[in-house]
Amino acid sequence: MKTGLVFDPVYLKHDTGTHSEHAGRLKCILSAIQQSRLDSALIRIAPRPATLDEVALIHSKSHVQFIHDVANDGGGYIDSDTVISADSYEAALYAAGGAIRSAEEVIERHVDCAFALVRPPGHHATFNRAMGFCLFNNIAIATRYLQKKYQTARVAIVDFDVHHGNGTQSAFYADSGVLYISTHQYPLFPGTGQIDETGSGAACGTNINIPLPPGCGDKEYIQVFETIIKPALIRYKPEIILVSAGYDSHWADELASMQCSIKGFVRMTSIIKDLAAELCQNRVVFILEGGYHLAALAASVMATLEVLTGANIDEIIDPIGPPLYETGHPDIRGLIRQILKIHALD
Repeated sequence: MKTGLVFDPVYLKHDTGTHSEHAGRLKCILSAIQQSRLDSALIRIAPRPATLDEVALIHSKSHVQFIHDVANDGGGYIDSDTVISADSYEAALYAAGGAIRSAEEVIERHVDCAFALVRPPGHHATFNRAMGFCLFNNIAIATRYLQKKYQTARVAIVDFDVHHGNGTQSAFYADSGVLYISTHQYPLFPGTGQIDETGSGAACGTNINIPLPPGCGDKEYIQVFETIIKPALIRYKPEIILVSAGYDSHWADELASMQCSIKGFVRMTSIIKDLAAELCQNRVVFILEGGYHLAALAASVMATLEVLTGANIDEIIDPIGPPLYETGHPDIRGLIRQILKIHALD
């Protein structure tokens, strides 16, 4: 498939110092791409800054002004997790704009699918608050943009970051035009994402949370993809699938306690890609969220790109390997049964 890649050096200007979410994350991914066959296979998509009106589709004007003013004053920590530098406002506008451009190129069929290699990440950012390393909610802004410009009636968002995308859930909680599905470790920051958070009003049932206990790995993730995510997407029939692609459920990542491997991300990506082919003419966009172990992050993104461009998944090499220590194999059958019942997927 024709696979687009969004990147711009402006994303490296979001200078967070020794913070877990730093510019080295993108540098290691870019280095891996440049040393592979993907360097010539990917179609480059130039991002642009999101306009203030586009950002205001999701965020309050006071929130946008706050991020601008903190950056203009030289930056600093705005809470215990989230830092802004002098160039972060510009980078955040380009991150939102990069998500928009990737979705735009896919919906207009210039490429079949795309990966937005952007930062700062976005899925925790709410209407009026930056949090959890996130300033503007990139995937939410891109979704609203599709709804507004292209009258896209049904957008599905699959969020496999290890943390719940509270900002994305909040943005579309009452919008039946968006199906939001999140797999995440629970309990863990930000503390949201329980199974009874299903949407409100006419959108009840279009918010599906899959809160997984610590210790889950490839087996459990594929189980929920096959038994919950797949039938939910088939029933919803989206016109495009957007993915909050967080790789912090990898076993080597120290910000959580999950046990996924590169091969797990290969299977998750393959399931989403196959569903996009079946349901929405291959239209799928991956937008980078978390992932903080550099080698694991680079290998995971590379594996995702290999799947999207059409590589044989059996030939994708896992340079990181399986977990060295098993933290347990949770029995999630009861959880799956509850979610299937709540959403009438059984």
